[in-house]
Amino acid sequence: MKSERFKNSAVLLLAAIVAGCSQIAVVSEKSPARFQATSGTNQAIAQRIDRAQALERSQPQAALEAYVDAARDSLHELERNPANPEARRCYNFAVAGIFSVIREAKLDPWTQALRLGASSGLTLIGRNDPSKPEQNPALYDLIPTDQLRYHGTYVKEDVRRDGIGAPLVAVRHVTAEKAAEFFMPPAIYYGVTGVAEFEGSRCVLSIKDPLATETVSVEGHTYPLAANYTAALAMLLAHEKPQKLGFVRLLRPQEYASTFRVARMGPYHPEKKVVLVIHGLMDTPATWVPLLNDLVGDKDLRRNYQFWFYSYPSGYPYPYSALILRQELDAIEKKFPLRRKMVLIGHSMGGCISRTLITDTGNKLWLEAFGKPPAETELPADSKRLLEQAIILKHRPEIGRVIFMSTPHRGSDLARNWIGRIGSMLVKTPSQLITIGQTIRQAATPDPAALQLKRFPNSIDTLAPNNRFVVAINKVPITPGIPYYTILGDRGRGDSPNSSDGVVPYWSSHLDGARSEFIAPCNHGSPLNPQAIAEVHRILKLNAQSR
Repeated sequence: MKSERFKNSAVLLLAAIVAGCSQIAVVSEKSPARFQATSGTNQAIAQRIDRAQALERSQPQAALEAYVDAARDSLHELERNPANPEARRCYNFAVAGIFSVIREAKLDPWTQALRLGASSGLTLIGRNDPSKPEQNPALYDLIPTDQLRYHGTYVKEDVRRDGIGAPLVAVRHVTAEKAAEFFMPPAIYYGVTGVAEFEGSRCVLSIKDPLATETVSVEGHTYPLAANYTAALAMLLAHEKPQKLGFVRLLRPQEYASTFRVARMGPYHPEKKVVLVIHGLMDTPATWVPLLNDLVGDKDLRRNYQFWFYSYPSGYPYPYSALILRQELDAIEKKFPLRRKMVLIGHSMGGCISRTLITDTGNKLWLEAFGKPPAETELPADSKRLLEQAIILKHRPEIGRVIFMSTPHRGSDLARNWIGRIGSMLVKTPSQLITIGQTIRQAATPDPAALQLKRFPNSIDTLAPNNRFVVAINKVPITPGIPYYTILGDRGRGDSPNSSDGVVPYWSSHLDGARSEFIAPCNHGSPLNPQAIAEVHRILKLNAQSR
C-alpha cells in the first residue's frame, strides 16, 4: 500500500508539471481591425480600403479588386517617396487584406489566375517556384498575422521586423511518411511574408522567406522586408500542444517510437550553419521556443544560422536515443549535405545525448561492461549489433561545437532517490530492450548492481550517478578540437560550486575543459531563463563566422 501511494504521488506530481504548461501559448483569430486613416493618408486609397473591408464577406471578388487597387496606388505613392511611412502602411494593410479574402473565400490564385473585374481588367495571379514544389503556396493555409491575438509564458516577446509586405503564418499538415522523407515536422507553422507587384493589369502575389532575406525589391525599389517571427511559433504551440507528449513519451516510449525525428524548422539553407536543439527528460521541442524566438530576432544570427530540433520519447535510455540521432544524421547527410559544421544545444538529458556525439570511446565502455572485446563476447547478433552502436562511440565530424544547458554529466541524485525510483518503475520498458536486458545480465562482467537488475535501464536509470554507463563515459575525455560551453543554474543563491538548479548539482554539470561556464540565477529550466538565453545568443554570435 505504501509503495502504491508513492506511485500515485509521483503520477500526480508529473501530471501537475504537465498541467502547469497548459498556458504556454494561447492564440485566437480576430477580424481585421478597421483601417484608420490619418492626416497623411491618401484619401482615394483610404476609400478603396474602406470599400474592400465592407465587401469582404458579401462580395469577395469586388473586395479583392478594391484591395488590389489600393495596393497599386500605395506603390505609386512609394515610387514618389520610398520613405513614405503612410504609403507603406496602406500597402501592407491592402496586401494583408488580399490574403485574408483569398483565405476566407477559399480562392486559389496559385493554380489559376483570378479575373477581378470586367471594367478594370485586373487579374490576380500567384507566383511560385516549380523547382521547390514543397514550398508551393497552394499547399498552405496562409493566415495574416494581423488577424491573430496571442500570448503565453513561452511567447512573451513579440519579435517582428518593420518593412514592406504582409506577415503571414503558413500552415500545412503532411503525412508521417512525407515528414520523415523531408525531415520536417508533420505540422508545419512557418512565418512568411506576402508581397504584391504589378505587371501591367496583372497583380502578382509572391511569398518571401524572412529568414532567407532581409530586403525585397518591389517595382524597382528595395525595401526592408516586413516579418513576424513569433506568430508561427505561438500557433504551433497553441494548436498542436506538443508539450503534452512529454509525459506520455516518458511513461510509454515504445508507443511513441514513431516520434523519433530530426526536423527542420523551415526551408533548408545550405550556406547556413545548423543549430540542432535537443530537449531533455519528460520534455519536447516546445521548451526551445523562447530561446528560438530570441535568436531569430537578431539579423546576424538569422543570416548565419538555421534551426533544427531533435525530438524523441524520453523514456528510452539516453544512449539508445543518441543512437537513433546518429542514424538520423546519417540520413540527413544524404538529403541535405552540410557545408558548415553544426552547433548542438542540449538541455538536461539532451546534453547527455550531445556528449555521446563528441566522444571517442573505442572499446572502453564495452570492456567496462563485458570484460572482453566485442569479438570475444557471445551475444545474439541483433542484440550485439545494437549494443555496439550504442556504446562504441565515435565523434560526429559534422559537429563543430556544443552548448550544454543544465546537463547532468555525472548524473543526478534525483534519479536514485524515492521520486526517481518510483518514476523509473512507471516507465514501461520497450519489448526490444527487455530482451537485450536479459542478454546483458547473462554476459556482463560480475557486478552486484548488474546482477540485481530486474529490467533494462530506462532514461531515469541512466541519469543516476551510479549508473554503469554514466560512470564509464565520464572516464573518457571529450574529443579534442570540439569547443563546448556550459550553462547551469544556481536558483539565484550564488553558492557555486556548492550549488544546484534543484535537479542537477554543480558537481555534475561542471566541465573543466569548457570554453566558458555561465551560471544563471535559475532553476533547471535554463532554456526559459532570459540570462541563459542571452548567453546562448552571445556564444552563437561570437562564433557565427567560424567554420
